[in-house]
Amino acid sequence: MTQRNSNDSSTGSHLTAEVVSIGDEMTSGARLDTNAQWLSQRIRDLGVEVAFHSTVGDTLAHNVDVFRIAADRADIIVSTGGLGPTRDDLTREALAGLVDRPLVLSDSALEHIESMFSKRKREMPERNRLQAMFPEGSVEIYNPQGTAPGIDLAISRDGRSDSRIFALPGVPAEMKRMFDDTVADRIMQLAGGGKFIAHSVMKFFGTGESDMEQRLGDMIARDRQPRVGITVSSATISLRISASAENLEHCTAMIATTRAEILERVGDLHYGDGEHFEQHHAIDQTLCQRDESLLVIELGRAAPLGDWFASLEETKSYRGGLSLADTSDVCSLAGTSDETAALAKLRDQFQADWLLMVDGYPQLDHGSDKPLPPADVRLVILPPSGPQIQRDISLGGHPSILQQRIAKAAMQWFRETLKR
Repeated sequence: MTQRNSNDSSTGSHLTAEVVSIGDEMTSGARLDTNAQWLSQRIRDLGVEVAFHSTVGDTLAHNVDVFRIAADRADIIVSTGGLGPTRDDLTREALAGLVDRPLVLSDSALEHIESMFSKRKREMPERNRLQAMFPEGSVEIYNPQGTAPGIDLAISRDGRSDSRIFALPGVPAEMKRMFDDTVADRIMQLAGGGKFIAHSVMKFFGTGESDMEQRLGDMIARDRQPRVGITVSSATISLRISASAENLEHCTAMIATTRAEILERVGDLHYGDGEHFEQHHAIDQTLCQRDESLLVIELGRAAPLGDWFASLEETKSYRGGLSLADTSDVCSLAGTSDETAALAKLRDQFQADWLLMVDGYPQLDHGSDKPLPPADVRLVILPPSGPQIQRDISLGGHPSILQQRIAKAAMQWFRETLKR
């Protein structure tokens, strides 16, 4: 569970936010905008609704227009990009133009930039002085990792509270560090300080989003406290519980009650908790607890299981993975024409207790976005003792996630088998 606390004693009303992504590489589609996704999740974690996303290229007038529109409709704006030293880095000029103020030099920012070049044993180009320029009246956001400090600028609005712009560099590592170190706390102060905000993420597999929503019913109402948000990624469903209260103990209690209600309704699909916790982590934990191990064999045009299990750090449960064309390759590798005997021999050769085989992943047309018809897939488990067991499944769907769906269905069945 994650939590944050603000030291501000004021209580804020409902705030909305806008994420602005800047750069020709974004508007042209040359680069995937992962910054906006990350920021949206973090801002939501702070209890602020992200109501708008904007993307703008490297044109000064367009930048000014986007910031003007954003400041009128959103209370908090977080932008990324346009803070470098080149001629197409226009965020400073755009913000200065928005408030009709000059850019002024920050001696402390310039000193930091010069020190960054000195550490790299390089002379600072004169052009980098631009990165130490800020719209008059703005506040610097310290960048410990790079030469592009951020900008914190309040925009006055007639008859309303100020809109607040936080301009951050586009380099993901720098942007994330600056947001977590500085911007998050400033947003907390705006969003109703004095309260704790805590989160818990539950992971599920085995149904679709609409069915999950139906089973949860009123638990996902937007005005519910704690709020339960639902997201789907590659057929995995995440439920994010967000609680806000005057102290952490109250947040924790509300989350615990909500978790119990969720498990009553959809506990059969739950496999673990945490933003990055996946089924292969759950399998690894179970096998390690039992001091058992696994060999994975994947037949066909993909091998996602092998990739996922190989990414586990310091695991003792994973003995390896084989990616082969079909069952004839399995038999050839084992030196026997009998499939069951071949699987047992390979399992023993890899010194594994369990064997999981997926036969087989369909060939995909990666140039097509058309959903694929159901493909027949055979799943095989060879347990430490007892006969081989088999399950036949039929799965279709979008080509971008079909192979992952098949692999995750195999893991779901394997987890069920481990529980017996």
